[in-house]
Amino acid sequence: MRILYVTSEAYPLIKTGGLADVSGSLPAAIKGLGADIRILLPGYPQVLENAFELDGLGSVEHLPVIGKANLLSGLMPDTEVPVIIIDSPTLYQREGGPYLNSHGLEWEDNALRFGILSRVAALLADQANVIIDWSPDIVHCNDWQSGLAPAYMHFMKTHARSLISVHNLAFQGCFPSEWVEKLWLPWESYQIDGIEYHNQLSFLKAGLYYADAINTVSPTYAREIRTSELGFGMEGLLAYRQHDLEGILNGIDLNEWNPATDANLPFNYDSDHLEDKQRVKTALQERSGLKVMENAPLLGVVSRLTHQKGLDMLTTITNTLLQRGCQIVLLGSGEHYLEEEFRRLVHDFPGQISVTIGYDESYAHHIMAGSDIFIMPSRFEPCGLNQMYGLRYGTPPVVTHTGGLADTVIDTTDATIANGTANGFTIPTADAVQLLLTIERALRFFQDKKTWRQIQRNGMKLDLGWERSAKNYWSLYQRILNKKTRRLK
Repeated sequence: MRILYVTSEAYPLIKTGGLADVSGSLPAAIKGLGADIRILLPGYPQVLENAFELDGLGSVEHLPVIGKANLLSGLMPDTEVPVIIIDSPTLYQREGGPYLNSHGLEWEDNALRFGILSRVAALLADQANVIIDWSPDIVHCNDWQSGLAPAYMHFMKTHARSLISVHNLAFQGCFPSEWVEKLWLPWESYQIDGIEYHNQLSFLKAGLYYADAINTVSPTYAREIRTSELGFGMEGLLAYRQHDLEGILNGIDLNEWNPATDANLPFNYDSDHLEDKQRVKTALQERSGLKVMENAPLLGVVSRLTHQKGLDMLTTITNTLLQRGCQIVLLGSGEHYLEEEFRRLVHDFPGQISVTIGYDESYAHHIMAGSDIFIMPSRFEPCGLNQMYGLRYGTPPVVTHTGGLADTVIDTTDATIANGTANGFTIPTADAVQLLLTIERALRFFQDKKTWRQIQRNGMKLDLGWERSAKNYWSLYQRILNKKTRRLK
């Protein structure tokens, strides 16, 4: 089975969020099942710098605006999954990030930059235009950045089938209608049964409409996005396509995230030696400028500071938590007002709260391991990875009962303690009062060391790796290849 995995980022080559973690790990797991899988990526400076064994692969022509681009072959570090890189300096070799410039603003030509990514994916799948000595059976697209690929493939009538994975439906890649012509899409596609969305071109809607199958990154999220609350205007289309939609829970890299071997930690531990986790906590308190207090519950946060992540609810109850003896260590960045609110709290409660604006991979590992409780009150969460890291590191998460959080965190009750499944604490609704009540409930269990150890070990023994997910994707690929061509309405 030949798979072209199309993504805008993949760790460790380039990362801005969870999509990179998935794109770095899932293809390797699928390769391990015997697939011939290759990752298609834009040639950002970081990708060209970090990929192994770069070599020329050829050129691709018939591209909108830019005419043609070179293709490079390479390998992912560690996993050695083959990578195909679009080498177009005018589009990708810039200072800044994949989506935003150095001032934090979206690149004005993002429609072209990711339209080219989608177009190249479709051309690689088109046997009528042989570009390299390889063509995929399935083009696996991810989020809006590659959403036009299924549309291009439909109008090219490629032999390959397409799948689009929705990592976050809130980001839809909407651009002015003038891009329809600029990107060489037929105007017949620009309608409600096609790529048009509120008088704009939507990359994501193109994928949702034209792909042979759709999946989300957790079963619960696959159900939630068919509702008006979390469908973001796409719920009608997704309800229409519900028989082509399923949820497959993400996994995590068990080698990268392993408290027994993690080189980012000052001390290592496992489920049989959780007393050493206390030493990691002490080191974290020292590193973060907190008072070293063994019995003070240390609450950890590693997150984007946005409304979706629910951290505004945490700011409203932080005073109460700190007055009750808790400590908080936070790493993240995002909306300015949230950054400023957390900075104010540091000023008001020195030694009790530490806030680092930005991101540091090593520090994120340390927070995950050194905290007692991980706080993740997302208003919606397609899958979430941080709660899985918390489970893996024996740091029970407090999460909202939504999306992938609901699929991984089992609320601690008398019944779940008795049956050995309790591994965290769920907030029934995304509400500051409920968040406070749930954290207080977690703190009561934290005082019962015997029960707390059981909760920690329940989470640490879960199978959170990619092998399970990869097998589910393999089955999905086979179903896509075996089913008859979908008839578009």
